[in-house]
Amino acid sequence: MPSAQVSEQLHWIAADWGTSSLRLWAMGRDGAVLARAASQDGMGGLSPERYEPILLSLAGHWLPASPAQPVPVMICGMAGARQGWKEAAYRAVPCTPVSGGGMAAVATADTRIAVSIVPGLSQAIPADVMRGEETQLAGLVAQLGNTDAIACLPGTHSKWVRIEGGQVVTFTTVMTGEIFALMAGHSVLRHSVASRGEDRRAFAAAVCEMLDLPERLTASLFSVRAGSLLSGTGGAHGRSRLSGLLIGAELAAMRPLWTGRPVHLVGAGNLSATYGEALRIAGGEVVIEMGEALTLAGLRSAHAAMMQEVA
Repeated sequence: MPSAQVSEQLHWIAADWGTSSLRLWAMGRDGAVLARAASQDGMGGLSPERYEPILLSLAGHWLPASPAQPVPVMICGMAGARQGWKEAAYRAVPCTPVSGGGMAAVATADTRIAVSIVPGLSQAIPADVMRGEETQLAGLVAQLGNTDAIACLPGTHSKWVRIEGGQVVTFTTVMTGEIFALMAGHSVLRHSVASRGEDRRAFAAAVCEMLDLPERLTASLFSVRAGSLLSGTGGAHGRSRLSGLLIGAELAAMRPLWTGRPVHLVGAGNLSATYGEALRIAGGEVVIEMGEALTLAGLRSAHAAMMQEVA
């Protein structure tokens, strides 16, 4: 859609500002996406004064020259972290994933925009936090209504979430993705793990091994190296075995949560497919959810809740 038409129909702007990237959507009054923009300007490399110029460089041409009211910009993700644009304080569970209250309002030099950041969620016992995932969970709740659900959001730090009556009741963060990166890139296993490639049999065997004997994880990890030295297994085998061991151990730890219940896997690409494969190997039931669609649905819910709050 040409920029002039976007400006005429623009009602608000949705943004997902993560550690390594930024995604923007121009939204119409009916919630339809009018235009999209993206960049690699993630929170991880920004100081607070750089956020507004980057936002305007991507979305400035969507804005009317002189809007009657500032255009709302609803942001989720790491822009609300302590090291981000402005900290959005956590909301304690149990609670709805998003709420009209508690948004962090950001002062901007450009008077055409009114920026708000969605707060993350916190849990006191056991201590845990999330930021960004709450918006995808809001999208899932909008889709499911008050149906109880178990959600898994794979990533560098995977989240396992129990939802009851439209509220996040409890959640657990598992550092599987980060541990994989550390082991594959900075441990002795790096000599036996390829940067790409897969061996599905090795992956499945490792998942089953951990489901049976999760307490052997640290011993089994070294077998990735030993196997390559003694049996000549290749780097793709090592990569798949390492992945299977770590994801299998994660599934074993979370087994009381997912046994006998469908797991809503929220994400995109190969990682969600890999988790889905592991869950099916374990006998679990999987429902694949598209991460971007839920992010947008959650931002719509956050925007609607805020508009209702100020009405």
